Amino acid sequence: MSARVVTVFGASGFLGTSVVRALVKRDYRVLAAVRRPDLAGHLQPLGYVSQIHALQANLRFPDSIANAVREADAVVNLVGILQPTGRQTFSSVQAEGAGAVARAAVARGIERVVHVSAIGADASSPSAYGRTKAQGEAAVLAACPGAVILRPSIIFGPGDSFFNRFAALARMTPVIPLAYPDTRFQPVFVGDVAEAVARAVDGELQGGATYELGGPEVLSFRELVQFTLDHIDRHRRIIPLSPGAARTQATVMETLDKLLLGFLPDDLKLTRDQLLLLQRDNVVSPEARREGRTLEGMGISPDALEAIVPSYLVRFRARGQFSQPGHNKL
Repeated sequence: MSARVVTVFGASGFLGTSVVRALVKRDYRVLAAVRRPDLAGHLQPLGYVSQIHALQANLRFPDSIANAVREADAVVNLVGILQPTGRQTFSSVQAEGAGAVARAAVARGIERVVHVSAIGADASSPSAYGRTKAQGEAAVLAACPGAVILRPSIIFGPGDSFFNRFAALARMTPVIPLAYPDTRFQPVFVGDVAEAVARAVDGELQGGATYELGGPEVLSFRELVQFTLDHIDRHRRIIPLSPGAARTQATVMETLDKLLLGFLPDDLKLTRDQLLLLQRDNVVSPEARREGRTLEGMGISPDALEAIVPSYLVRFRARGQFSQPGHNKL
């Protein structure tokens, strides 16, 4: 086993699990820095005995960050939130927290820092999510100019929060209301993003560069939802919402979530900040493609939706997982 140690902040999440898997396959030892180590037990079978160790860390507490990177040779930060809850605000996690991780790494003499942001990170974004993502990138590069920034589009794979969400909604409602249905996305497979992270840790990517990660297909929001419906064999009417109706829906959902103390099911949650993000396409920029700052530029051939998504949506099929899609829709 390699003596090289990588601290991964946010290791127990959807992307984090795949990143840990990619790193242990390269024989790195992984320190999984998470807020709840008791919920990181699923990482242990991914590696050898003692290869993965979970420890408590919270980006709002610098001492816990410093402790997490104390033995590391490289640091990966995957932490991000779609909706603020309590003291876990966009600013504290995605802006200040990202900078704190980079500064702690530099203080320990760690030169290899990988920060996962998102396409849509923009200092002038109307969305607090987009602005704080950009602020986090700036803070990371200010502390560690050689850091690698990775910006994925929406990430798909078993356990994702996009295709699983709309498949679950289709089981609950006869209609699917959509805000900004023509917004374009470039979904990217979680395994491809994890491979990009691992290559950055290996030192194969250019330090100080920002890479944009997207899959081989660019589809509209409506087309992605229809793709989901087709593969779970359910006929649902997709209803485009006007901007005003979408804001009303988001306001109602936010209010209901507060009244339920945050226990509104994730599949039903919608915020006004998310609507602001939906106003812009979420695709790899022409500049990134031209300069090779993409998965293809790294030598990674991205997986297509059709090759991955149907395999984990079978549990949502109207007539069971062994039915053939396209027949007897409900």
